[in-house]
Amino acid sequence: MDNKFDILFEPVKIGPVTAPNRFFQVPHCNGMGYRMPKALVEMRRIKAEGGWGVVCTEEVEIHHSSDLSPNIEGRIWDDKDIPALELMVDSVHQHGALAGIELTYGGHHASNLYSRSVSLGPRSLGVDGYHPGQTRRMDKEDIRDIRKWHRAAAVRAKKAGFDIIYCYAGHNLALAMHFLLPRYNDRTDEYGGSLENRTRFLRELIEDTKDAVGDTCAVAVRLAVDELLGDDGISHQGEGHDIVSMLAELPDLWDVNISGWSHDSATARFEREGYQEKYIKFTKSLTSKPVVGVGRYTTPDAMLRAVQNGIVDLIGAARPSIADPFLPNKIREDRIEDIRECIGCNICASADELGVPIRCTQNPTMGEEWRRGWHPEIIHPKKKNKDILIIGGGPAGLESARALGARGYQVALLDARRELGGRVVLESVLPGLIEWRRVVDWRLTQIEKMDNVSLYPGSPMTAEDILEAGYAHIILATGAEWRKDGVGRNQWKPIKGHNLPHVFTPDDLMAGKIPDGNVLIYDNDHYYMGSVLAELLLQQGCQVTFVTPAPLVAYWSQYTLEQEKIQRRLMKSDVKIFTQQILEEIHPEKVTLTDSVSGEAIEVNADIVVLITDRLPNDELYQALKHALKNSDIQSLCVIGDAEAPNTIAQAVFSGHLTAQEFGEIPVSDTPFKIERAQV
Repeated sequence: MDNKFDILFEPVKIGPVTAPNRFFQVPHCNGMGYRMPKALVEMRRIKAEGGWGVVCTEEVEIHHSSDLSPNIEGRIWDDKDIPALELMVDSVHQHGALAGIELTYGGHHASNLYSRSVSLGPRSLGVDGYHPGQTRRMDKEDIRDIRKWHRAAAVRAKKAGFDIIYCYAGHNLALAMHFLLPRYNDRTDEYGGSLENRTRFLRELIEDTKDAVGDTCAVAVRLAVDELLGDDGISHQGEGHDIVSMLAELPDLWDVNISGWSHDSATARFEREGYQEKYIKFTKSLTSKPVVGVGRYTTPDAMLRAVQNGIVDLIGAARPSIADPFLPNKIREDRIEDIRECIGCNICASADELGVPIRCTQNPTMGEEWRRGWHPEIIHPKKKNKDILIIGGGPAGLESARALGARGYQVALLDARRELGGRVVLESVLPGLIEWRRVVDWRLTQIEKMDNVSLYPGSPMTAEDILEAGYAHIILATGAEWRKDGVGRNQWKPIKGHNLPHVFTPDDLMAGKIPDGNVLIYDNDHYYMGSVLAELLLQQGCQVTFVTPAPLVAYWSQYTLEQEKIQRRLMKSDVKIFTQQILEEIHPEKVTLTDSVSGEAIEVNADIVVLITDRLPNDELYQALKHALKNSDIQSLCVIGDAEAPNTIAQAVFSGHLTAQEFGEIPVSDTPFKIERAQV
């Protein structure tokens, strides 16, 4: 029987090369880059194994004067960088996919903290990241040099075996885009002024690249066609449209998106699947060349519609390919229910921002393919028959049960609640987080296929009950609860007045205890919880005051590219915001705040106070059962997820998977993963 998605598996000619299907893993960062080439190679290889027809690198620096540190990206500075890139190309070709490389010169985005070179730009302006430095205004010789460096990098990329070579003008991260923008380009020569002049540098890069490698390599352009800035930036109805029109037939492929990165990779709280279509759909009307676009496509129907409606020729993906590297193969094999859909949380993006290996909430094997030998679809079988009891059906418990079941163990999972899912079920009903429910739904779908995994919701257990059940191996995934006393990151003593009746925690609100009136949220957690609870209370008609010791609202969410969006939304909702303020004391109708810098105290009115501070692990069962392990009444006992140490949902899932992978295995060394070390 024909698969209705067959069109997605048609080959697409891209200049001198042909993609085997329409699944295109666009360039995405990963926190490994030049520093961890073996880990990077295996991560990309598995994407190709999973059916992605094109697999691209991240940004790859073409020259030391465009050093993107502290971010860890790719490098092709000279011929010595070719062997590491060859490894990636060979691994991708092994599965019949094309390999693409995104060459970049960062302009004022390149702070050159490692190389200590002077940054270059169309004019002198401050480099990104609030660094106390500026670019040097480029002269004609500088322009010729960069064109020469870009051409040389393209030739090296061809030597490495790449099939598609990018000229990058997107995300406001590349010099070619900086030349396009009047706010950065005030030149009066042939590279400034009119749009045709401002486009000249990008045109020259494309022409140079085609001349150097276009006989065997496709040349792609990645262009931001809208910055969502109206008249102050590129827009799809203005200069974005006109740039594509000017250069329409010059490249072999158009990769079009919106800018900057926080818009292009918007989280599920702010955008839904296919959200970029309205900005990019004009592109195909201007060019005969294939077009790739992104929009966090996770469902085959949305992908099919985008192709059939003539919006794109290739389905671009970064995050969906991270959440499920085997997404294309599952569509081909009509296993739609097995797709591990991206939840749009941007934990993957946070890894790049923090300079650590990529990770994913849905896919705990992401970034661990080489160093731990993990595969998203294959797990090593059990060595001995063992029955395992898991207490707790949250993200850690469900992932542990699923992975242990895949290994062939007999598993029983019990949870006190009637609905499995733990914190994910509770949090996914909060404003904007509904897609997080996929963490639970996918695991339950997989477990339902396993005869060796039994689920028992609505089954509270005491330590005595557990021992009476007779299991030799016990895993505790009992989660955590929010502290009620206000102890948190910079407050080691309980907040005075925390035990007053008008003081709530997130657990209270998620249990349906919604207050009314003037509510003060004290956010000493600094991630998403404070802001989503503020939105919940606003929906219930409350007046909301948001207080945080941090300098910004939801401070940590800057790493998930959400912080500005979150704060802007609260400001537009007339939420009163107090930053760098510590909650010292709660009174019946007001609170006392102390400025964390000046120490000055103020009083703020509040009918209700919601404390979002630290969490307490629910480890009572673990403490109670430790004596049983010591007395050999049970053979193994471990505590995982938030019950071990409260953290993100991604870390809970990882903890559950790690426990399943390591169960019954003998450690081969003190370090449980391989390390890439410098050769001396």
